[in-house]
Amino acid sequence: MIRLHDVTLSYRGRAGEVTALAHTSLAVGKGEFAAVVGPSGCGKSTLMKLVTGLIRPTKGKVEVDGAEVTGPVKIAGMAFQAANLLPWRSVLDNVMLPLEIVAPHRGRLGRERDAYRTRALDLLGVVGLRDFADRYPWEMSGGMQQRASLCRSLIHEPELLMLDEPFAALDAFTREELWVVLRDLWQRLGFTVVLVTHDLREAGFLADTIHVMSARPGQIVETRRVAFPRPRPLDVLYDPAFTDLVHSLRNKIAEVRQA
Repeated sequence: MIRLHDVTLSYRGRAGEVTALAHTSLAVGKGEFAAVVGPSGCGKSTLMKLVTGLIRPTKGKVEVDGAEVTGPVKIAGMAFQAANLLPWRSVLDNVMLPLEIVAPHRGRLGRERDAYRTRALDLLGVVGLRDFADRYPWEMSGGMQQRASLCRSLIHEPELLMLDEPFAALDAFTREELWVVLRDLWQRLGFTVVLVTHDLREAGFLADTIHVMSARPGQIVETRRVAFPRPRPLDVLYDPAFTDLVHSLRNKIAEVRQA
């Protein structure tokens, strides 16, 4: 689904040219759940922008679904640390927003609104928010807003979901609840996921593959397969082998921070 071929990205900052990524290569298979971890400022979010076509590489090539990325990727959905729901729209209307923007749905929405509304309500039902469809974002908790944000990123049935620290601002209990929600959505719908996170437990619980980035200029320095069988219960977080995985990742990130 995703290939980065020896990608470098540089830009001009206040102190001169800055290289955010250098000679970065990455492969993510169709239907795979990949996580990207690394020290702060290593270029994880830059990687997301390259894959979704929001920025172009200085050197190298980015491919999504077999085609070179030359502009915004239409098959991708995105969710971020902030839910960014529009406060004047109901939860249901927020979830349906991409349908007003993304082709071919925007051309069909007028005549197929009832069917799309049913799809949105069903998706809200999966994350436990169907009864809140007519509420406004400011009437809900942060965790509920993030559930709605996930629904919004999936309503147009994207083949690729890009997640940039989507649960970082939530308390530990709510965060783990949403890991389970995302796990179940992914297993049910079968889309490809790239998750950028600082939470190594989150990466280990959710991902098939974890890519570790170096300090800036960022590049992939290690790729690990996560061997725990699916579906993974939250109890796996307390498995000694899981703890060993998290410690090993933490040690690797500490090593590349000092390099």
